[in-house]
Amino acid sequence: MDVKDSNGAILKDGDTVTLIKDLKVKGTSVTLKRGTVVKGIRLTDNEDEVECRVDKVKGLVLRTEFLKKA
Repeated sequence: MDVKDSNGAILKDGDTVTLIKDLKVKGTSVTLKRGTVVKGIRLTDNEDEVECRVDKVKGLVLRTEFLKKA
């Protein structure tokens, strides 16, 4: 299973990615801004989602369409 970012680059476990759009996190008052760097992503069973940790939110699942490999 190949997991690709918004530009078509292949993502692997432990990669660093950047957000390409401001995202509101459900269940919190946190908004992740465009350009936020997320380190150490983990792939999930779904090829359209990755799991990661950000400063304020742990166990966050992001869709690959909003990510760009750094």
